Amino acid sequence: MDLDLTYIIVLFAIGFIGSIISGMVGIGGSIIKYPMLLYIPPMLGFVAFTAQEVSAISAVQVFFATLAGMAVFRKGGYINKALVLTMGIAIVFGSFIGGYGSQFLANSTINLVYAVLALIAAIMMFLPKKGNDEMDFTQLKFNKPLAATLAGIIGIVSGIVGAAGAFITVPVMLVILKIPTRVAIASSLAITFISSIGSTIGKFMGGHMLLIPSIVMIIASTLAAPLGAKISKKLNTKVLQWILAALIVATVIKIWSEILLG
Repeated sequence: MDLDLTYIIVLFAIGFIGSIISGMVGIGGSIIKYPMLLYIPPMLGFVAFTAQEVSAISAVQVFFATLAGMAVFRKGGYINKALVLTMGIAIVFGSFIGGYGSQFLANSTINLVYAVLALIAAIMMFLPKKGNDEMDFTQLKFNKPLAATLAGIIGIVSGIVGAAGAFITVPVMLVILKIPTRVAIASSLAITFISSIGSTIGKFMGGHMLLIPSIVMIIASTLAAPLGAKISKKLNTKVLQWILAALIVATVIKIWSEILLG
């Protein structure tokens, strides 16, 4: 694939913009960058990535984006260790299975899995949320078996698309586990970081990793994710929820329109 300077700048911009938003709402950024990587390069006249390549690039950049964003949130005391360990251990095994197994799937199947995930996440974002954002975070209680089971399932399906699952993990935490918004966002970054380890290794073993695009996305993500996390601390939690919901809905519309019309 011909990677001239203009193409590298385009990839960097995709990674930078997507990672600022991902740091703001506690996601790894694939909900934004997956469709951006699929559609923007060919729109500008460049060679298009395949779904396999996009999912591999997404997996490796999520690893670094969440690591950078997590470092910022860790200082605020919002990361719940019990929640991270319970969901993180389950999701890393699931994400490895999904990441490695994706090599046996067609590009259209990977896009379909992504579209279904995004649609579920969009629906969940508009369901009533009973989490108390004013509660004592040190006294947080949740259903651990349920959290682990959901995390394992999320890991498998999100590992297929290299998304690490944060864009659906956050709605699951808010709606099903009743986790306060800021704790959900901060903890999801840590869980996503753990998940990305499994999906990245799986994608690498599957043979779809592209070195230069991945490095460009890593640099952009590492620079931008902490900025997004800092902005997040100054925003109202309702604003953060609506930002995430808007991003998911936009992606759902785009992906499903491609599937139905293509």
